[in-house]
Amino acid sequence: MKTNRSDRILRTTSLLCLAAVGFALISQHMFNMRPCAWCVLQRLILLAIAAVCGLASTGWGSALIRRLGAALGAVLGVCGIIAAWYQYSVASNAFSCAQTFADQFIAGSGLDAALPWLFGIYASCSDARVSLLGIEYALWGLMLFAVCTALCLWVLARKE
Repeated sequence: MKTNRSDRILRTTSLLCLAAVGFALISQHMFNMRPCAWCVLQRLILLAIAAVCGLASTGWGSALIRRLGAALGAVLGVCGIIAAWYQYSVASNAFSCAQTFADQFIAGSGLDAALPWLFGIYASCSDARVSLLGIEYALWGLMLFAVCTALCLWVLARKE
């Protein structure tokens, strides 16, 4: 079966998200950069985008499935942008992010207990403020979510 360009864009989006989560896990487990609640929420959003875009690009779906996947991916990307911006501008300047939306959502979902190596919250937001190449992780995340959102919107804008 021939793969069309929209499938490739969605697959690329999915792989970008999986690579980002992999990088976050390497940072956490090999370099002891412990995540806060907002970091963990962004991981969950990245995994959701990866799943939606990956499933929408399987090739068995119609153009409608690809477009629905791209639309949901774009909405999730905007949610990621909001989470990353909030982490950067508000949460990282606060002493604690306990009882914030991210903390309550992750704890309430039970993901932190079920998969602590992936969704465990091990730092406060101010302690999790880390830079890579002079740019805070939250801003790297924001840029990645913006790219993912743009890719999903590109799929939506394409004529098939």
